[in-house]
Amino acid sequence: MPKKKTAKSATKAGRPTRKAAGTSPATLIDGRISELNDWRGKTLARVRALISQADPAVVEEWKWRGVPVWSHDGMICTGETYKNVVKLTFFKGARLADPHGLFNSSLEGNARRAIDLHQADELDARAFKALVREAVRLNTA
Repeated sequence: MPKKKTAKSATKAGRPTRKAAGTSPATLIDGRISELNDWRGKTLARVRALISQADPAVVEEWKWRGVPVWSHDGMICTGETYKNVVKLTFFKGARLADPHGLFNSSLEGNARRAIDLHQADELDARAFKALVREAVRLNTA
């Protein structure tokens, strides 16, 4: 008889897939950054800090079995990590002005836009924070 997965035992690629009771999203995101232990963790930590600087009232969430999400009166963006990329998907990205051309992925959709960051990529902090602030303005309008 197969063993049943529980909230404590369910994992995906060695990562917790469900929020353990009483564990805050911030703690889970800290854990994700630590477990990556490479350029992806450093990139996710930097992006997280920039988002918090752009919007000190941002809310961190942990959704879809292990995806960091930042919200303010609605979701702003996700911070997904893959083998070769850290992907920041903005839920209303198609409605955001992007004068600095940060969006480089998911450009064909009607709603979302994404920024794919590879190991050697430099993110323009000022332009990124402006994009986050614009996403917050759109959510709060």
